[in-house]
Amino acid sequence: MNNKQNIFQQIVSKKINTKILYEDELVTVFNDIKPKSPIHVLIIPNITIYTLNEVNKSHELILGRMLLVASKIAKKKNIDKDGYRVVINCNKNGCQEIFYLHMHLLGGRKGTKNFF
Repeated sequence: MNNKQNIFQQIVSKKINTKILYEDELVTVFNDIKPKSPIHVLIIPNITIYTLNEVNKSHELILGRMLLVASKIAKKKNIDKDGYRVVINCNKNGCQEIFYLHMHLLGGRKGTKNFF
């Protein structure tokens, strides 16, 4: 990839001021700027992993934390009982727009089965 930081790298390095919903040593969570649901947050690792294809055993703790945090945010946003969707897109045909691994947490309305 090139030397220019993408938007997620800039958020993690605090070069862009965005409202952080949750942050710890492994992950950062914030609202999506183009929400597809009433609740649409992004959960990103604090290290750069460009796509899901680059994940390896050393990322196990980070990926587990991303899922754990998704569950906690769903409870905090009161969408855990009705349901929500967690999505990771990979590469162009998988609809990945920003090449930095990220997880979408979507909820607050009834989802559809035809999303891909």
